[in-house]
Amino acid sequence: MAQPILHVTGLTMDFGGIRALNNIDLDVNEGEIVALIGPNGAGKTTFFNCVTGIYQPTKGEINVYNKHKGRQISLLGMKPNQVTQQGLARTFQNIRLFSQMTVLENVMIGRHCRTKSFIIGALLRDKRTLREEEEIIQKSHQILEKIGLTRYENEFAKNLPYGAQRRLEIARALATEPVLLLLDEPAAGMNPQETIELVSLIQEIAAEGQSILLIEHDMKLVMSLSERIFVMDYGKRIAEGTPEEIRHDPAVIKAYLGEEVDA
Repeated sequence: MAQPILHVTGLTMDFGGIRALNNIDLDVNEGEIVALIGPNGAGKTTFFNCVTGIYQPTKGEINVYNKHKGRQISLLGMKPNQVTQQGLARTFQNIRLFSQMTVLENVMIGRHCRTKSFIIGALLRDKRTLREEEEIIQKSHQILEKIGLTRYENEFAKNLPYGAQRRLEIARALATEPVLLLLDEPAAGMNPQETIELVSLIQEIAAEGQSILLIEHDMKLVMSLSERIFVMDYGKRIAEGTPEEIRHDPAVIKAYLGEEVDA
């Protein structure tokens, strides 16, 4: 059986008197693509925010498998940068690039969570620091080539076409060397051709063994990519299964159509 990379149990998040997440259990196995879907307001992004340290949940457990230590590590209480260091990297619904920096510089920033040089090294410019900086540049070039953005590497991020900006966010996330890549509505705002290219990109990334958890409203994309799908509604998990099982699940149909469906 595949090793769970992410193991979430009983995740609950309250905002005052509102329960945004209610006792959510979710696993992502090594090398798996899992989709998290549901109507607007179902709690999907809140789940991502809890897992990545933006929110601290009211209760529950969030664990990531550390291959080097051979055991699960709790992410509770960690800040977002610490979660990234443990191997979780994400993109956002709304693009969050450093718009006044080049494409290459945006990817290089993602690499810095894996560097060993500190402020003193940066000031002294010793051999180890210079060698590490060269490795960051080389690795960033490789990622841009994989993502198909090499021709833009010296452009400011703000000048890229929309679809390319989305791809750049993925490139920056991959630069952190994640054990789990979390994509929050990666196809949002894309035209049909850009979406087709995105699907191919995600498939290529997954083929290299990358574990992926994605939130997406484009059901065609979800059904074509995912091995398993979790469905949420009003902060609760209402279904889990393969794309074919989810496609015909009465609870899922009801949640999306807002009407009773015969079981």
